[in-house]
Parts: sequence; structure tokens; C-alpha cells
Amino acid sequence: MVECRVVEKPIDVCALLVSAADDRSGATSLFVGTARNSSSERIDGAVTRLEYEAYVPMAEQELNTIALEAEKTFKAIHVIVHHRVGVLALGEAAVAVVVSTAHRAASFDACRYIIEELKQRAPIWKKEVFVDGAEWVNARP
Repeated sequence: MVECRVVEKPIDVCALLVSAADDRSGATSLFVGTARNSSSERIDGAVTRLEYEAYVPMAEQELNTIALEAEKTFKAIHVIVHHRVGVLALGEAAVAVVVSTAHRAASFDACRYIIEELKQRAPIWKKEVFVDGAEWVNARP
């Protein structure tokens, strides 16, 4: 089962874990990317919030493609990917990836594959907002 969504409301990580529960699964991995108060792009200035934008139809399509690749490659039983858009306060989940497989190594590997591919391929853009301005991070077409 593959489920990929771009969402405006906070991600309910516990609900995603429940959705991935399956008697065939021996391992479930969860990755949660959260809004932090520092920037890898600037030495000065603390981040006050994040803002995400996406071309939602294309983003969901690409997330689904990535999830299906992971499902096939790692023999995943469940793959769930939710990514936030809009304004995120510090500490809020920006993205959650849940993968259940028969064994732990495949579950870990699939989770890592999905988040790395998502960051490269999905048309989702992040803006870091500071007290003195804002900057788009790794903006790409």
C-alpha cells in the first residue's frame, strides 16, 4: 500500500504509524523532518519559522513515483509519505515517511531512499524566515 499526500494541516505521526501496522511486517521505520531554529545557509540569525510551497499535483505524483520505487526495490508492505505546505512553527513536522517491511534493514534503507529522492525530485520549496528577512533554501525549478 502506498499513500502520498501534500497536506496543509499538521502531520499526525501516530496516525501514520497506525496506518502502516500490518501482521506481515516485522519492521516499521519512521522519519520525521522538523522545523528547526537554525539555518544551514546562514551563520547569523535564527530561523523563526519555515514556509513551504509546492506544485501540489506534480509533487504528489512525484512522491507517489518515489514511493512505488521504494516499494518495489525494498519489498515494502506499506509506504506512507506526507509533506506539509504553508507556514510551520519551530518543532512542527515538515515531512513524515513511514515504511513497513518484513525486515529492519529494508525498512531503514527504504525510508532513507525516499527522503533523499524527495528532496531532489519533488517540486516542494522551503523558505526560511528570520527576524531580519527570509531566504529560499536550495530553490530549484
